[in-house]
Amino acid sequence: MSEFDRAAAEDRAILRELAEAVREIAADPAENEDKIRFWKRHTGLRGERPAVFVFPDGSWDELLPWDSLRCSDPAARSVENELRRRLIRHRYIRDDVPITAEVEVPKAIRNTMWGLPPKTERLPGRGAYRMICVIEEPEDWKKLSPPVVTHDEAQSRRDYEYIADAIGDLVPVTQVGVKKFSFHLMHWYCDYRGLDNMLADLYDEPEMIHEVMRFFTDGVKSMLRQYEEQNLISLNNDRTFHYTGGVGYTDELPAPGFDPNRVRLCDVWGAAEAQEFAQVSPEMHEEFVLQYERELLEPFGLNGYGCCDDLSAKLEGVLKIRNLRRVAVCPWADVAKFTPVLKKNYIMTWKPKPMPLAEREFRPELVRAELEDGVRRARGGVLELVLRDTHTCQSDPARFGEWVRIARQAIEEQWT
Repeated sequence: MSEFDRAAAEDRAILRELAEAVREIAADPAENEDKIRFWKRHTGLRGERPAVFVFPDGSWDELLPWDSLRCSDPAARSVENELRRRLIRHRYIRDDVPITAEVEVPKAIRNTMWGLPPKTERLPGRGAYRMICVIEEPEDWKKLSPPVVTHDEAQSRRDYEYIADAIGDLVPVTQVGVKKFSFHLMHWYCDYRGLDNMLADLYDEPEMIHEVMRFFTDGVKSMLRQYEEQNLISLNNDRTFHYTGGVGYTDELPAPGFDPNRVRLCDVWGAAEAQEFAQVSPEMHEEFVLQYERELLEPFGLNGYGCCDDLSAKLEGVLKIRNLRRVAVCPWADVAKFTPVLKKNYIMTWKPKPMPLAEREFRPELVRAELEDGVRRARGGVLELVLRDTHTCQSDPARFGEWVRIARQAIEEQWT
């Protein structure tokens, strides 16, 4: 047996063991079908209670380090990683996310984005970095180029056949294209210009900002056309993480006239955010970024907006987004300012503080106090609790399960 054949056999054995374990869990209706039905009611604004969702973010580096994976083939490692994450979620987290058995193999899609990679300087601490300005003069923006999308069909076919041959008899294996559509116009601006410079540019170079926003907007629209023309869009009305928060399950997508052989933008979720504008006025938020984001989100079937910035004073413009369904409520925003405005017409994607999970000593009383207060303030609206940005859990995955337990207790005691 050659070295390649030996590695393939080992990959196959690893994936089959994991697929069997996930399939067994997914067979339980309480872990799969019931939760899917719950999410569809929730995203349809008719849920009976708030949803609870944990996205470990950087803590995955502790719970499942990349170098701990055993498969050698890149496609197999990606599937191994996903299956192990589902098992970890089932064992430790037990939130409202379904444990499903299907395996998705992504198509080999390349995207040049803006042609010029940003420059960063890593700083002490986990994940901290500083952007290095590469745009010194307005003319420097010409260094960027619009996105070019290509698809390596041969690689896609190889990856799919490799995974389907290994586990296709155990679990459904499908090939998927682009499923995540989130747009970060001001983040891209700061990638090249820097945050401090961006804030100064609002006063000193307003026309330059508009020109760059138009360049990014037209570039994204071109990218989306390329996705459509190459038939690279896949449905995301499933367990796909929706950028603003929560997962994508909904019975409102795909849109009427759906052709399963050619997914359209109106069949999928989209999202945008401008958290770099956290300290910028509603008027400037509208002028310099929100009007462009609304243009980008126009064709999508359902949309979410926001991230880690307080949108409570900017809701008038945000609510003009077509097909808006989710609105982010960041950890330092007052939930009570959103409830009377959003009512039961939109989902409040509330992101409580992740800090208690990152402390050396876990203090559940901090979690309980915040969640009870937030849930109480959200009564009268549609709420989902999303734990994100947990870049460390001190290598203690049980903290996530405890957070979920406290969240559910707060909902039981404070929601009705």
